[in-house]
Amino acid sequence: MEDYMDNSELIRSALLSRENAYCPYSGYAVGAALLCADGTVYGGCNIENAAFTPGNCAERTAIFRAVSDGNRSFLRIAIVGGKKGQKPDSYAFPCGVCRQVMAEFVNPKTFKIIVATSPEDYKEYTLGELLPESFGPENLE
Repeated sequence: MEDYMDNSELIRSALLSRENAYCPYSGYAVGAALLCADGTVYGGCNIENAAFTPGNCAERTAIFRAVSDGNRSFLRIAIVGGKKGQKPDSYAFPCGVCRQVMAEFVNPKTFKIIVATSPEDYKEYTLGELLPESFGPENLE
């Protein structure tokens, strides 16, 4: 698979997506940028709801946008988060539900998750490192 952009560019895209976060309850804005194998980037932001459980994380928003467009081959995702209106000052890791959604579509050994505070300050993990011994489609075969 080709790699269409470096981590810094992907993080910049996640920072832009973060600007659209709807987080009136927590005040915690998260942005994600999902790089697909064909070079397409899908942005996502967290979207809260007064009832809480109907809300959606940025990572799942990006993945669901890609899947609804028919794209199901992903290379990596960048995630940034922090208090709305402020620059991120700590890493925002994907929640367990988001990790499980990723496991549905990617190879946990190769799919990269980038958590960042800026294009220069980031850490990179595989999904397998963040979701060891996961349950996936292969378990239902």
